[in-house]
Amino acid sequence: MALLFDNPTDMEPLLPEDRDGSLLALASRLAAGAARLENAFRPHTRSQVAKLVRSMNGYYSNLIEGYRTKPHDIERALRKDFSEKKDVREKQLLHVAHVEAQQAMEQLNLAPAELLTVESICRIHKELYSRLPDEMRFIENPRGGRIEVIPGELRAGEVSVGRHVAPSSTALKAFLERFADQYRDCALAPEPKSLLAAMASHHRLVWIHPFEDGNGRVARLFSHLWIASAGGGGKGLWTLARGLARRLASYRAALDGADEKRLNHFDGRGYLSARRLHEFCGFMLETSLDQIEFMSRLLGIGNTENRLTGFCRVQEEAGDLPKGSHLVLKQVLLEDELNRGAAARILGVSPRTAQPIVARLLNAGFLESPSPKGVLQLAFPEPLLPFLFPDLYPAGSPGDEDREASAPILLQGDPQALQSESPQGDRSKTHR
Repeated sequence: MALLFDNPTDMEPLLPEDRDGSLLALASRLAAGAARLENAFRPHTRSQVAKLVRSMNGYYSNLIEGYRTKPHDIERALRKDFSEKKDVREKQLLHVAHVEAQQAMEQLNLAPAELLTVESICRIHKELYSRLPDEMRFIENPRGGRIEVIPGELRAGEVSVGRHVAPSSTALKAFLERFADQYRDCALAPEPKSLLAAMASHHRLVWIHPFEDGNGRVARLFSHLWIASAGGGGKGLWTLARGLARRLASYRAALDGADEKRLNHFDGRGYLSARRLHEFCGFMLETSLDQIEFMSRLLGIGNTENRLTGFCRVQEEAGDLPKGSHLVLKQVLLEDELNRGAAARILGVSPRTAQPIVARLLNAGFLESPSPKGVLQLAFPEPLLPFLFPDLYPAGSPGDEDREASAPILLQGDPQALQSESPQGDRSKTHR
């Protein structure tokens, strides 16, 4: 008979022991790297790149769950142009739901302490699932039939994921309230400590498994929002999900390891292993640093400028872009926006000659403008992306499905009987 956790202290410790300061040192490097990354572009271009990274975040988060969507299908989906093929359309809908939910939560601009509340965590789930059609809000019940996933509502049944048996559904609110109470002080702390707490909370939120489905996606969005509000988001120019997708086997192993109960008398004082939580936080911080360093190299203004110029020259030689396009686009990249009259000066031609060149760049999606006579700003049409930002996609094969993507096992039997076992029993048993 399986055990259900019903005491919120069962998920402790909530923070790793960091006696040598190694984790805080990693968190400090994360904050410093993110601060440098913010300066990669000026405001408008940075916001455009952040839109791409938001979409990338949705792509990799879904990839972790075993859903690969082609970049072309993503671009179509963001224009609300969905495939007639059911499997492709559903992946597109998942992607759009993730992107729109992330944007909606970012616009709330919640501080970490506000993000921790039960209401905010449920809001993330609601933003995700309310954007899916009714037929995509059901999961299979191993005992037969289907279970409806209600946007923003905590699960009503019992569940296990791999060897982990999640807390009792009747105790979920108590677990989430303690989760918020225990992390609140850390959320208000200076950057390194807040960022370290964000990494630890990622596992503990997945461990609680508050919803019928979507727990992995919710946890990754939750972590993204906390990291950003704690000063580690780099203005949206990097995403943790890409790193987790590229190190998927290690991510799964780190999650599973942090599920373990206390290893011995020297392994902290909580029920769960302090050592394994330390290892999990180290993995998350190192993965974050790897992604910040990757994006810093990719988005370095010199590198971006050279790739943009090279792409345009090839297109100009082929006749797909007008001569001189690289000069205009390079200047817009460097200055963030350009008065239309300046295009003629940059090209060394008359305004009348410059007008059709600018018009073609606008029509091709390389430039955009807030009004017919407004300033020119850089845009990123789909053909440009692989050349300007190589290696954003794909991550490679996701392999086996993520621990949440493999359907959660709903516990059978009498919930009261399941909860009656001693909390000191063998938690590796899973009643299926």
